[in-house]
This record gives sequence, C-alpha cells and structure tokens, in this order.
Amino acid sequence: MTAVFFDPILNDRDRRDRLYAGDIIILSATPASLGLIELARRMLEDAFAPHDPRLVHRYRTPEEVAGILAVLKPRFIHHPECKSLIAALMRERSIDLDKLYFDVPRLRSAYPSDFLTSGIAYAFHPHRDTWYSAPPCQLNWWIPVYPLQPDNAMGFYPRYFSEPVRNSSETYNYYDWNSRNRASAAAHVRSDTREQPKPQQPVEPPSIRYLPPPGGVILFSGAQLHETVPNTTGMARYSIDFRTVHLDDVLTRRGAPNVDSRSTGTTMRDYLRASDLQHLPEEAVRLYDDDTAEAGKVLQFGDRLLREGAAE
Repeated sequence: MTAVFFDPILNDRDRRDRLYAGDIIILSATPASLGLIELARRMLEDAFAPHDPRLVHRYRTPEEVAGILAVLKPRFIHHPECKSLIAALMRERSIDLDKLYFDVPRLRSAYPSDFLTSGIAYAFHPHRDTWYSAPPCQLNWWIPVYPLQPDNAMGFYPRYFSEPVRNSSETYNYYDWNSRNRASAAAHVRSDTREQPKPQQPVEPPSIRYLPPPGGVILFSGAQLHETVPNTTGMARYSIDFRTVHLDDVLTRRGAPNVDSRSTGTTMRDYLRASDLQHLPEEAVRLYDDDTAEAGKVLQFGDRLLREGAAE
C-alpha cells in the first residue's frame, strides 16, 4: 500500500528508500522552489503578454501558443538561474551535491482538453517513466507554478506500483526517440503521431490527485504510474519538473522494482552533477546501457537535437 508523507523528517537515504517502495512525498515550498516558480511566472507572463498565461487559449490559436512555447520552454531550460536553483533546492533538503545528479528542469503546460494537448504541450496518458528508458533509481520532482485544481493537476495510480500493466514499452528506444522524434515536438499541434509507450489495458479510474500550493513539491519514483489529468477547468496549468538519481544507488543498482517495462536505451547520459554540472561517469552509464547504443544516436544534453527537443 502506498503511503503519502507530508514534510517527513527523514534523512536522504531513508527518503529514497520510501520512494523506491512506492510511497509519495509532498514537500512544502522553500526559497529555492519559490525561486523556480517566480522565474517561470516572469517568463510565462512576458511571453504571453498582455494575456494571463492561464487564459491564453481564449485569445490565441493552438498554433500561436505552440509557436510561443517552442521558444519559451528551451529558454527556461537554459536560463542560468535554473540549474543553480535546483542545486539550492537539493542543499535545502540536505542532499549531498557531489552525489546527486539531475536532468534539466522542464516547464510543462496542460491546456484545456479541447485546445492544445499534443506535441510541445503533450497531455500524457497513464505511464511510468521507466517505459521511457528511465532507470529504476530515478526520482521525479514536480512543482506547480500557479494554484492547482483537481481537474488540471497530475494524477497517480498507486495500486499499480507493484502490479504489472500491459503496455507497449518494447516499442520505445531512447536513442531513436532523441534522433528521430524529439526535435519535432512543436510541429505536432492538432495531433501527435509519434509512437509512445502506452497502456494496453484499461487503467482503473479515478486517478488520485495531490494539490500542493505553488512551490510545493510532489516527489515520487519514476516507476509510479501517473498521467496528465484531462483539463476540464477552462484554465491552463503550468508546472516545473526535473528528475534526479543518486550516485550510490546508480552504482549499486538500487531503485524501484521493474514490474513491466521493456524499453531500451537509457536516459543516464542526461544527468548532471549538482555540484559542478559534470555528467555521470561513463562506467556508471554502462551499467544501464545495452546494444542499442549505436553511433550517432547516443546524445548528451548539449547536443543539437537534444537542445532543440528539450522543451518536451
């Protein structure tokens, strides 16, 4: 059974153990998480001026919004404050910056279900990140930028943490995705034809929604089954998320159980050390790699294709 902890008094090792066991942790806002959402709000409000970013679908077409997001989201990822604020957030949580690796923070958007739900604003079906080649030790940090409502939040299906879901993850290879599909996200406006791993069985509704205030954090394992809740509120939702791995767990292959993922490739080359932004050592990456790592398809953050597609 999944337990939900609110601001637990746990050291970092014990916190990771709880998350790998399927628990979910809600953390209160801190100066660093508030700094992230303040940066996101400034950038959103500048990009969509004179309109409220949460109501921009009333004034712009899906194509216009997708075009703005195609510029805004990479700008947020590459903003010099983002990486320093993530390091500060880890420091606030007493995490060793020399052992903590993170991928770049992404600014997400969830528009009303009849507006823009594909491509650069993809509304994610129920999925585990492990279906997308994530390692079992990946932890997800999810932060709302504006107040949430139950019908524009993220949904969880914790009963499936230890229960397999029939899915098509065997169709997904991370290297193929980066080289063939990632950079084209903004071109998918009215529909999204890119093949992605999806459930092949009904997932029992309803999902569970947690509603931390802006700057609060939902912290969970990448093996949790979760989704973008279909937005029926008439108001856009914006959030920030990034993922982390801890070097000790990478090297000892600790993490959540893999109950049903058959994806190939690995996201391990995406992670940067919080203390100095160095990549994971190649010997650590090799523990998770496979024979699909063909020359020309193995990209690191900073490569052109990843830069262009990083807004996803």
